[in-house]
Amino acid sequence: MTGGRVMVRPIRFLAAGVVNTAFGLAFYPLLVWNVPFLHRHYLLALAIAQAVCLVFAYLTYKLGVFRTRGRVAQEFGAFSAFYIANYAANWLTLPVLVELAGIQPVVAQTAFTGVLIVGSWFWHSRVTFRVAGERS
Repeated sequence: MTGGRVMVRPIRFLAAGVVNTAFGLAFYPLLVWNVPFLHRHYLLALAIAQAVCLVFAYLTYKLGVFRTRGRVAQEFGAFSAFYIANYAANWLTLPVLVELAGIQPVVAQTAFTGVLIVGSWFWHSRVTFRVAGERS
């Protein structure tokens, strides 16, 4: 891969992040509002939304940002592991920031999301979608 294409990758990464965020913010409410069964079973809707959004995000990063070929199971495992670990870290960190540090919940969550964005770039470029012999 040429250096110019690698230099464009961070821009594609940010664009994919915008698309994934918009999709994620829209999918859950649309699911709850349009599937009557899920009005009452909103946690089931959340599980479905998280699974669908995880697959959608994986595909946007694989196809639109890193453009790797093959290795779907390996990449999806690494991709999913990153987000599962971050969900767990978020559940542990947010109460500490709010209850112990006295930070407003929205501010604390926004800061955590900022760290997540930076961390996801490094994780996905160096682990999930790493191509042997390529520098990120």
